Amino acid sequence: MQQEALGMVETKGLTAAIEAADAMVKSANVMLVGYEKIGSGLVTVIVRGDVGAVKAAPMREPPPHVTWVK
Repeated sequence: MQQEALGMVETKGLTAAIEAADAMVKSANVMLVGYEKIGSGLVTVIVRGDVGAVKAAPMREPPPHVTWVK
């Protein structure tokens, strides 16, 4: 049985969130679940997929204004 995982990336601003979501969806087999505006300009992007894909999604070079936190 294949296990699924959720991945979350927190960004500063909606533009950075869109760039992060685009990078993750293009670099790994993950599906965008949605985003959540946290406040103070922070936006969390949520993706899902199998464990390996979710772990690999933020591993490529992040777009400008995005920092991957492990």
